[in-house]
Formats: sequence, structure tokens, C-alpha cells
Amino acid sequence: MALVNEARIALNRIGVISGRQQLRSLATGKYLAQQVETVEIKEPQIKTFQIYRWNPDNAGEKPYMQTYEVNLRECGPMVLDALIKIKNEVDPTLTFRRSCREGICGSCAMNIGGTNTLACISKIDTNLSKPLKVYPLPHMYVVRDLVPDLNNFYEQYRSIQPWLQRKNEVAESKGKAQYLQSVEDRSKLDGLYECILCACCSTSCPSYWWNGDKYLGPAVLMQAYRWIIDSRDENTTERLSKLKDPFSVYRCHTIMNCTRTCPKNLNPGRAIAEIKKLLSGMASKPAPKLDTAALHK
Repeated sequence: MALVNEARIALNRIGVISGRQQLRSLATGKYLAQQVETVEIKEPQIKTFQIYRWNPDNAGEKPYMQTYEVNLRECGPMVLDALIKIKNEVDPTLTFRRSCREGICGSCAMNIGGTNTLACISKIDTNLSKPLKVYPLPHMYVVRDLVPDLNNFYEQYRSIQPWLQRKNEVAESKGKAQYLQSVEDRSKLDGLYECILCACCSTSCPSYWWNGDKYLGPAVLMQAYRWIIDSRDENTTERLSKLKDPFSVYRCHTIMNCTRTCPKNLNPGRAIAEIKKLLSGMASKPAPKLDTAALHK
């Protein structure tokens, strides 16, 4: 008889626990339903984008601005997120460059809200009353929509020979030993090597707008200085001699648009000033702190 009573008590306890668990699950389900309802009743945040459009395949068609509306609640925080959403869900004909999505490749450089920057690291202005205007990089030939023609820009970069140059390469074991560089000499490259060649600075420079065929522009000149000042490079005199003409460097009038617009927070204007100092004789490249070819001997 005692065993029967104990069994009944145990069953009652199990029933109470089961009932509590059911109440909890019901309460949780009700809470989740309330959360879903709360999400559903949120009003959409509609942001207007005005985007430059031009298709060379449409003969006689002039460039125009096309308006798109994007619900920011269904979109990532960056301008590139909105452009991808428009292309995927609204207008597949919209054309732009993009790749890394984290400010490293420089592919998505464009003029956003009047500033040259990278779409992948440019936050969308959440002021819904003001449309966001997006153009290709200014004063460049346009391939289509937001895609500029960068052939001239890359040819200028090629012209500065952006690689390490040595006087006695035949006697050195290239690829088999390092060229030594002191910590102090290495620090001189900081703020130069980080350039991603997005062309934001060059296309913000009025001198480059008017003399882009002769003036190398901030980005390329900063890269030129990166190799000129490198303690391991031994072709400094030849590099500088190629920049002595009236246009390659001296079209820079220190307006500093380049430094203000750089999405990597670099200072091309300072690099150009250093090149001018070297060309004028006001400064000279210091001797390396270490024997750079010590491991090749």
C-alpha cells in the first residue's frame, strides 16, 4: 500500500513539472510571437538614391540620374550594400566595380555625396529627407554607369617603374637572400606603402583634371616617392631625373584635396612636397643604416 502511495505522489510531481514546462513553452512562444509582431509593425526607412547612369550601347543617349528607393531596414549600412541590393533586386543593368568589400582593393571608388571615397566603407546617410547622389570618379572617361576608365592612371603608375631596382643585380642572389633594412629606414615607408591605388586622390585634384596626360597626379607621385625613399633601392638619381620636367610633379599647387579625400587617411601632398625638396636640392636621400646587400656576399 505504501508503495502505491509513493507512486501516486511521484506521478503527481511529474505532472506538476510537465505542466510547468508546458506553461514556460507557451509563454516563450507568446513572447516570440509578440517580438515578431513588433518587427512586422516597424515602419520602413526609405532612402532615395540618385545614381549616375550612362550606357554607351544606347546610341545618342545622354548621361542621366536615375532614382532608386531602398528600405534601409532591409539593407546593410554601407553605400556598396545599397548598390548591390539595387542591382540584385531592382535593376540588374546598374554597373559598378567592387571586390573586397573592406577598403583594401580600391575597386569601388566613386563620388558619393560630393566626396571621392570607397563605397564599401562609406556609411549611408540616414537622413531620409536628403537623397544620396552617387557619381563615377570625376573628370574621367566613363566606361559605363559608375565605372571610370583607369587606363591612363595605370599607365602613369607603370611609368614610375614601381619595383625595387639595384645597381649590381647580376652579382646578387635575387630571390635567394633578403635585402637588409633597418627599423628606422623601414619606418620611412609608413604612410606610403598602404596606398591601394583607388584614384580617389588623383581624381579630386584640379591640376590632374586639366593636365592628366602630363601631370602624374597624387597617387602615382606618392608611389614614386615610396620607391625613391626606400633605402634598398639604388636608382634614386634616375627616378628623380624622370620627374624634372615642368609637368610630372610641378603641376601640384598644394591644394591638398588629395589628402582630404584619401579613404586610407594617407598624405599624398606631403609625399609630393618631399619629392620637390629632393628635386630642388633642399634635401637628399640619406645613406642606408645597414649594408642592404650583406646577405648576398
